[in-house]
Amino acid sequence: MKYIRQSAIILAATCAGELLRYLIPLPVPGSIYGLLLLLGLLSLQIIRLEQVRETGEFLIEIMPLMFIPAGAGLITSWTRMKGILLPLCVIIPLSTCLVMLVTGKVTGYLLEKNRKEGKEHE
Repeated sequence: MKYIRQSAIILAATCAGELLRYLIPLPVPGSIYGLLLLLGLLSLQIIRLEQVRETGEFLIEIMPLMFIPAGAGLITSWTRMKGILLPLCVIIPLSTCLVMLVTGKVTGYLLEKNRKEGKEHE
């Protein structure tokens, strides 16, 4: 029952994100709105992490399986991608490195902030 409840919370945030996609005229996918909504609810402690932890961990564990359909889609789109292969070969590694750099910096900042807050409470 716990996993059904956790899945329902995550699914509700995702559905609300899809609704926001129709209401907000920006070119942002509904899944991004849903993730931001869930992040906001967790940050404001409207939803506690314990209410979605196990299902979230499960979804992270199976995340590589979610890339299989995207990979198959790339294979079927090969004829359309041939014309832009060089820009793709430049943009993809650069954007990947940029994402890794920003993620590392943000994670380092948050870990340092957490460490300082832990020392202040002692």
